[in-house]
This record gives sequence, structure tokens and C-alpha cells, in this order.
Amino acid sequence: MIVRNKKTFGMGVVFAISFLAVLLFIFSPSFKGKTGLEFSDDSFNRLSKGSSYFIPKVAKSAEQLNGKALRTNIKIDKAEDAEAISKLLAAAGAKTDVKDTAVKIEGDLGAILQSALKDSDAMFKNDGNAVSGRYGYDEKMVMKNWWTTLAKVEKELKKGRLVAEAKIVSDVIKKAVEPGYNFYKIEGQKVADHAGMMSGLLIFYVIYTMWWGYAIFYLFDGVGLSMKKAKVKKEA
Repeated sequence: MIVRNKKTFGMGVVFAISFLAVLLFIFSPSFKGKTGLEFSDDSFNRLSKGSSYFIPKVAKSAEQLNGKALRTNIKIDKAEDAEAISKLLAAAGAKTDVKDTAVKIEGDLGAILQSALKDSDAMFKNDGNAVSGRYGYDEKMVMKNWWTTLAKVEKELKKGRLVAEAKIVSDVIKKAVEPGYNFYKIEGQKVADHAGMMSGLLIFYVIYTMWWGYAIFYLFDGVGLSMKKAKVKKEA
């Protein structure tokens, strides 16, 4: 390697070595026993949970479907899951007929959604025992089964051109069931209470990205590789 500009090459080396040193520190368990990536990921998850509690609002919207009769058939991938799903629906007052992987449902759509919302709310508040205790099996599996059931019910409602009903079911899935599952066992925090830390992490991310960019720029400039605007050829 021929170094054409020792000064810029030296700066590039310093930037690169310091960048890698910080990277090693980030990947070390120096943040309360966690790596920097794990710490920042956990921090953003807690802050995200603190601003993602939409269940009461969705529950209010779902009240529109109280008394709305639901008669449909859904097909589940596994027979054991079909049996587990029938327990969820039975607890919501629905009648089910399970044949292998097919589940016939007859019940009150509003009551089914309120039951799913109740479980989602308990999971969001990290009360998984209340959920598993209602059905006799793992609380996270309960939420997976709610997601599967409601997603298939939504699909059937769309087939029947019941767009408004399908929209409410979709909101229950996205704003209640999914957050309840994804944020389970995470302690929510308000962004306002940790604005300094969040701003610091974002600023560090921007600076650290530019840090590596300057390292590459100076190294390349040191060995004579640089980007320059091409000269415009004049026609004779």
C-alpha cells in the first residue's frame, strides 16, 4: 500500500481504531450486565410500550359489535390448536364444533372481542397468570391463538362484505392482541421521563455512523483515492 498523504491516512487510522474500540465496548456486557445493543433495545421497548396502550379505546369501539351474531367456519393448521381455540371461544360464550382442524363458530362477535381484549389487557399489564388460569395453558400460546382466530374471522367477514366489522376486528388484533403479546413482561415507561436518554442514544447513533464514514474517507484520501467532479470535455 502506497501512502500518498500521511496526515489524512493517520487521521483515518485513528478514527477507525477508536471506532472499533467503541464497538467492542458496545458489545461487552458493560451496561448493567447487558451489551449496549441489548440495553438500547430494552430501553426503546419500554418507551414504546409506554406510548402504546390503546386497549381502552379499542374496547370502546368494539362495543358496537355487542349482540352481533357470528356464524362462520375457520380452518386451523393443527388439530391441537383447534381444540385450544375452542376453549377461548367457549369462555366468551360461543358455541364451537371442532372437526380435526376445522372450527365452526356460533356466538356473539362483540363478546368474543371483549374476551380477547380482556386477555390482551392482562398481558399488557404483565398479568400472564390471569390469562393462563382462565384456559389452563400457557398465556403466550393463548395470545397466539387469539391472533390466529381473529385473523381468520376478519378474513371471513371481508368475504361477506362486512367491512366495518372486519375493521374493528383488525383494530383489536393490531392495537390489543399484538401489543399484549409483544410487550409482555416489559415494564412500560413514559418518553417524557427519559427524554434525555432517548435523545442521547439517537445523537450517539448519528455521530457514530458519521465516525466510520470519516474513517473510510480519510483512509482512502491517504492512499490517493478520492472522489472528484469529472472534467467536462469540450468538443472541438
